Amino acid sequence: MAVDDVLTVDKLAGEVGSTVTFPAVLVVDGDKVVSSKADLAKYEVTGEILGAVKGPKINIMHYRSKTGYKRRMGHRQPYTQVKITGIKAGK
Repeated sequence: MAVDDVLTVDKLAGEVGSTVTFPAVLVVDGDKVVSSKADLAKYEVTGEILGAVKGPKINIMHYRSKTGYKRRMGHRQPYTQVKITGIKAGK
């Protein structure tokens, strides 16, 4: 991920335009790779909430034979779109 990338993540609490902070999981800067927990604690990723979206529809069908029981259900997972505004490296 880089600055100005738009990510779709699981639903986050917050208003459109508010700022969210993510912990860094892996930092790759050219040939330098940072993956240790102590070094990653120095990095901070900030983003801005753009809005809420829904994932694709998933259809679920319950059926029991010989009884005439059929039930159709659907589900759409809620997601939040976030624009990365900054990646800060600590000391």
